[in-house]
Amino acid sequence: QVQLVESGGGLVQSGGSLRLSCAASKSINNANAMGWHRQTTGEKRDMVARFYPAFRRTDYADPVKGRFTISRDNANNTVYLQMNSLKPEDSGLYYCNVNLLDHNYWGQGTQVTVSS
Repeated sequence: QVQLVESGGGLVQSGGSLRLSCAASKSINNANAMGWHRQTTGEKRDMVARFYPAFRRTDYADPVKGRFTISRDNANNTVYLQMNSLKPEDSGLYYCNVNLLDHNYWGQGTQVTVSS
C-alpha cells in the first residue's frame, strides 16, 4: 500500500502560479507512471500531466502544455506539478496518481481555484 498526500492548492488570481506536491508514504522510484488529474463538479477526472519513468516520457493535456511541468524528487518520494500562467478553467480538485506494481493509488485531492 502507498498513501499519497497532496498539498499546495489554494486560491490564486488568473496569471498566477502554484506548485502542487504529492508525498508518497514509500518509495515510488519503480512506479510505472505517476501524474496529476483534475476533476471539476459533475465531470470525470481528466489527466493533466503524466510521467512514465521507464520511458522517460511525459504527457500533458493540450490546454496545459507550456504552462504546467511535472517533476519528481526520488529522494523524498514526492511528485510535483508546477502550474504557471493559471487560468480560471484550470480550477478544480487535483489528484495525484501513482501506478505501482499495476495498482493505481490516488491521493485525497487538493483544491485549486483560479479567480478571473
